[in-house]
Amino acid sequence: MDNKLERILLNRTGIGQDSHRFLSADSSKPCILGGIIFEGVPGLDADSDGDVVFHALCNAITSLSCVPILGGIAIDLCRKDGITDSQVYLERALQTLGKQKIVHTALSIEGKRPRFEEKIHAMRRKIAHVMKISEKQVGITATTGDGLTDFGCGDGLQCFCVLSTVEWPE
Repeated sequence: MDNKLERILLNRTGIGQDSHRFLSADSSKPCILGGIIFEGVPGLDADSDGDVVFHALCNAITSLSCVPILGGIAIDLCRKDGITDSQVYLERALQTLGKQKIVHTALSIEGKRPRFEEKIHAMRRKIAHVMKISEKQVGITATTGDGLTDFGCGDGLQCFCVLSTVEWPE
């Protein structure tokens, strides 16, 4: 490769998505989003804690690293080691980025419930802490989608993630 090309800053963008239905109202499993517990709603139907925010982040990282996290590493952690904490999956996903440094992540959550507004700051803080980036590098929006999907009707939650990285060549 030409030396000039080798010195070009490598910018990459990954996209990830995840969704899960809510468990029944009598479920004792907590609803966890972005590592934060949301009271007043049942947990999400998943082998893990069902954190669609951390899962969308993992899938965005997979689109950059080509290492299957939720379809590979997380399955092993869950089934073989009993680890259901999605934060552990995200921490493992981050290790697959190599020299890529996260510049920004944008998350869009769709669901009628729970009410997100009062916990978005806590979610941003938790995500930034886990990813070892600044809160300013984490953006979160939430919408009901005006009830046009099962998520907007309150049956579950969906999260999309866009993740930007940069890599400085040596």
